Amino acid sequence: MNITGAELIIQLLERQGVRRVAGIPGGALLPLYQALGASTRIRHILARHEQGAGFIAQGMARISGRAGVCFATSGPGVTNLLTAIADAKLDSVPLVCITGQVPRALIGTDAFQEVKTGYLAEPITKANFIAQSAAELVDLIPEAFRIAEGGRPGPVLIDVPKDVQLERVTLLDWPAPGRGYAPPPPAPDALAWAARLIDGAQRPVLYLGGGVVKAGAQAEARALAERADLPTTTTLMALGTLPHGHPLALGMLGMHGACSTNQIIDECDLLIAVGARFDDRATGRVDQFCRHAKIIHIDADRRELGKLKTPTVGIEADARAALQALLPQVREKPRADWRRRVDALRAERPLRQPGRDDPLRPYGLIAAVAELAGPDAIVTTDVGQHQMWVAQAYPFARADRWLTSGGLGTMGFGLPAAIGAALAQPDTRAVCFSGDASLLMNVQELATLAELNLDVKIVVLDNAALGMVCQQQTMFYGDRHVGSTFARPTDLCALAQAFGVPAIDLGEAGDPRAALQKAFAVPGPCLIRVPVSAAEQVLPMVAPGAANTQAYE
Repeated sequence: MNITGAELIIQLLERQGVRRVAGIPGGALLPLYQALGASTRIRHILARHEQGAGFIAQGMARISGRAGVCFATSGPGVTNLLTAIADAKLDSVPLVCITGQVPRALIGTDAFQEVKTGYLAEPITKANFIAQSAAELVDLIPEAFRIAEGGRPGPVLIDVPKDVQLERVTLLDWPAPGRGYAPPPPAPDALAWAARLIDGAQRPVLYLGGGVVKAGAQAEARALAERADLPTTTTLMALGTLPHGHPLALGMLGMHGACSTNQIIDECDLLIAVGARFDDRATGRVDQFCRHAKIIHIDADRRELGKLKTPTVGIEADARAALQALLPQVREKPRADWRRRVDALRAERPLRQPGRDDPLRPYGLIAAVAELAGPDAIVTTDVGQHQMWVAQAYPFARADRWLTSGGLGTMGFGLPAAIGAALAQPDTRAVCFSGDASLLMNVQELATLAELNLDVKIVVLDNAALGMVCQQQTMFYGDRHVGSTFARPTDLCALAQAFGVPAIDLGEAGDPRAALQKAFAVPGPCLIRVPVSAAEQVLPMVAPGAANTQAYE
């Protein structure tokens, strides 16, 4: 078979099982788009910005567990994509990004739309390659998927010069599709040691991170918690691993976690960390985190073991494999005294949710939306106060339906991620919680949403400000609000309607709850604006650099 490099890429993607690709064409990528036009198996999702394309691919990946794919042209196409790639790296999301490059003879000449893609991508990818010939693509495409989906997942970039896309290659046989590789199996002696520590602990806490969700280990994590009677906290990325209302669920720890949760962790004598990387937003001042506890740390990435906290036992393994092997070695053990202490702390310092019954206030709005959306809805957020209100208050029943930007904290993530998630699960409603400032970061993707007509509800908490910046300026910078409020707020409903997305303003509704119910009753996209006072704050809050036990309430 004699085909071009571009045709080879498309056919290899088809063989990988790729059915949707998000991107924007450009001159250096036109041969690839010509080949894509001949495909009957891959649907192209035309984003309005390359960052949007990257987050659409992330949404597909986070829901499906398989690598999302996005295309971008050379120069500004690549640089626009970098934020979404960096976001995927920090949150361990598998992506395969295929970018155009100027012809090989022009590389290094400062040609039109040339950038040194590999240099830019090096620190924010698991791996990146430049195809030097069409023949190299035979191995590069499957290898990209193997790396992206293997071990601790992440983004992989392949830069393809335009002349490589046009170069012809004779193919004698198709390579096997690339498949992710498993981390090493857990060491038996380390598992036995961990089981002894759990059995002997008086005040243990189970600490679950996003790696549990990536490994599909929610059932195993719950089984361990229930078998050993372990109060369980989660990072932002693992919310819903124990469903809301479970008697062992402590909710999120860290900067905006309940004071009782942080106090319980401070008093524990054993912390069992699974798929969590001891991020500073979770631990606060790291030398004050779990001062009296031994630590069991299970992670697929050995570089995380001991990076921030030295574990008593470090286990490099897939979370599911490790928990499956650990479970039968741990004794069933009720811990009545510890549970009484935990319950007492939770009663003394509960997570307060003012305005819980008012759909025009943050906590009340989140409760109302959750009731209408149902337990199986996909929930995405942008980044800021609304993200933390949702993390604190949304009754998550499924961790695999929760998508947020944790490590990089990227404003503009929520809308395109919701589009990608809805494409991956077209029969499931998606809800995107956003703020007015976050929405404006990738507002152009409203046009993509309107074109696709997906069932995505965008709930915008509009305070005409950069809410979290404003809050920190109030609390830590002498109430001096510099650059954090909008002198001329945007009419978000009019803007959505201009893009072709229906919109309602709950602030103008005679009965906000009925208006919200009506918006959710109609299939398809809708933007729901909710005016929120800029004085609303996310509390409790641990000051950056402070210990988790020193929260402002």
